[in-house]
Amino acid sequence: MAETKEIDYTLANPDTLTKYKTAAQISHKALEHVTGLCKEGEKIVTICEQGDKYLEAEIAKVFKGKKIEKGISHPTTVSPSSFITPYTPLTSDAEEAAVTLKTGDVIKVQLGAQIDGFGTIVCDTIIITSSKDAKFDEKDSNLLLATYYAHELLLRLVMPPGLMASGTEEEKKKAQAAKPITQSRITSLIQKAVESYGCSIVESTTCWLFERNEIEGKKRIILAPGEGAKGEGIPEVGEVWGLEIGVSVGAGKVKTLPNRTTLHRRTTTTYSLKRPSSRQMFSEVKKKFGFFPFSLRQLEDEKNAKVGVVECVRGNVMRQYEVVGDKDGANVGRIFSTVAITKNGVIKLSNPPPLDLSRCSTDKKITDEEILKILEQPLSRSTGAKKNKKKKKPAKKVAAAAEEEDDEESSDDE
Repeated sequence: MAETKEIDYTLANPDTLTKYKTAAQISHKALEHVTGLCKEGEKIVTICEQGDKYLEAEIAKVFKGKKIEKGISHPTTVSPSSFITPYTPLTSDAEEAAVTLKTGDVIKVQLGAQIDGFGTIVCDTIIITSSKDAKFDEKDSNLLLATYYAHELLLRLVMPPGLMASGTEEEKKKAQAAKPITQSRITSLIQKAVESYGCSIVESTTCWLFERNEIEGKKRIILAPGEGAKGEGIPEVGEVWGLEIGVSVGAGKVKTLPNRTTLHRRTTTTYSLKRPSSRQMFSEVKKKFGFFPFSLRQLEDEKNAKVGVVECVRGNVMRQYEVVGDKDGANVGRIFSTVAITKNGVIKLSNPPPLDLSRCSTDKKITDEEILKILEQPLSRSTGAKKNKKKKKPAKKVAAAAEEEDDEESSDDE
């Protein structure tokens, strides 16, 4: 018999990066579609449903006729104002299903797609305004700017030592031999950046190593860890990470909200379920979502799912993601991006669009020289894939540096 060749699922296999990028393109399109639906008077549950339908339609267009598992890596969630974690209400819960968006709401939209188990997730923060070009007030401006620059800083802080080093071979080796930055140092620098805008990091904001069929790998970075929380591991070349930043205009402390927990994910635990509703639900989840997060509203029988999930969670075959909010009810901003760490730098796979700085109005800004210097650093080096590309002048402003990265990332595939 012919031996079955083991498939390489790492980034060393070009097919892996192609699948990640295809999933990311779908995530980007869906994010743009869903944020466009977020208007005053629209129901959150309706937006979530329409977002998932859009994701499913776009996913169906790719890799047609190939025996590849594909689907939603994260259901559409819309988290208002002080809500921190992804929120997706059920149509069968009348009170929560009736909640609509209001002008002034700070909305976090999160969703994602996966191709062959390679999932990308993206989250952006938007504010419901009276018009498309309306200026943000000072408090909202400070929150958006703090969240945006904290994320840009995080992207650069997770880069392995010396990855973008220049100079002689000896200088490069010296840079690469430097000790990786510690998680406490990452928290310290980001906290200093958000404090420039009068904000705080949300307690225990967590970044995860992504693997095939797994969005919570063996490594994790925890920013502003709460009691008993501890990060583990550091990003390395050849890895894909889900990088999240949560920022509050308050102290950043959290509490569990009374809203129904509707977001779940299957675990690897084996347990003999007793209730027919539990077994039916588990079978549907296994077939449709694998080990990716899902909402109870995505299942065939929502009411039956609400009953069946209880035993599944109790038996640890499913993990529930409780609805968590700011302890003081303060507005929260959140950004989530999926990145690949390659020999050429940090490549943004799924990433929200750059903040429209022209709509922000505040006198506050980052003045710390160390942080400003880090923000000016490039995320990746050009591979020369595009021959007719215009040369850009060195960025003189922090914002310009961030925008330049967005322009160049499409050529940094290796």
